[in-house]
Amino acid sequence: MKLSNKTQALQDLIAPAVQACGVDLWGIEFMPQGKRSLLRIYIDKAVDDGAEPVINEDGEVEQGRGIGVQDCVRVTQQVGAMLDVHDPISGEYALEVSSPGWDRPFFQLEQMSGYIGQQVALRLISAVENRRKFQAKLVAVDLENEIIQVEVEQQQVLEIDSHNIDKANLIYQD
Repeated sequence: MKLSNKTQALQDLIAPAVQACGVDLWGIEFMPQGKRSLLRIYIDKAVDDGAEPVINEDGEVEQGRGIGVQDCVRVTQQVGAMLDVHDPISGEYALEVSSPGWDRPFFQLEQMSGYIGQQVALRLISAVENRRKFQAKLVAVDLENEIIQVEVEQQQVLEIDSHNIDKANLIYQD
């Protein structure tokens, strides 16, 4: 789960603007696509189960949890203005701001720690047990050694080096 140099530079540039909007930067995806690139920013905020419902400036009821449309609008405006000033992306690009959603992608090993016991989808750089794609139960996250353990079929537990993970996301289950 290592970011490219360009993606890391963009993340470092964007992070303060996102924080200024009162939300957390979950991660970014930068996809250069010829003439028009795509910069997707995922934002999140802590869930407050004890919060009273409030009506925001658009008349929407907010329960004190998750990302709302107004959060995305604020971040889009703030980051868009900052990108216009610094101009780190050559050519045209589309800017998307969203919550990570139910099938949240993971960008850092630390993010996976809160989802132990849940199903994840993994795409690996190098095959483990002759497979590069897994849907498995996340059993453990070892931040110190930078590995995760997942349980696949027949209760088989595999250790996967975090540097071998190309893409990882949560699998939503009811």
